Amino acid sequence: MSREVRSREVEIQRSKEKATVRTYRDLNVYQLSYKLAMEIFRITKKFPKEETYSLTTQIRKSSRSVPANIGEGWAKRKYENVFLRHLNDANGSCE
Repeated sequence: MSREVRSREVEIQRSKEKATVRTYRDLNVYQLSYKLAMEIFRITKKFPKEETYSLTTQIRKSSRSVPANIGEGWAKRKYENVFLRHLNDANGSCE
């Protein structure tokens, strides 16, 4: 078994152990979407200047929308339909 596979198994076991979620920032999906949004921002800095107000802006806006909708959905989680709508919006921003 490779070191990477064993490392991943340890990660999975640890994530099962810490099941307490106090804020949306504790959600793995939020953390991943936030990291991806930051990475997208970094990558789009290299886009041509003529794309700044079209493609670049749209990509950045869409990537920021994912963690924002997850956070907003978490805040409204006691209203299941609102919570699900925000998660659906976050998913839609990924496509």
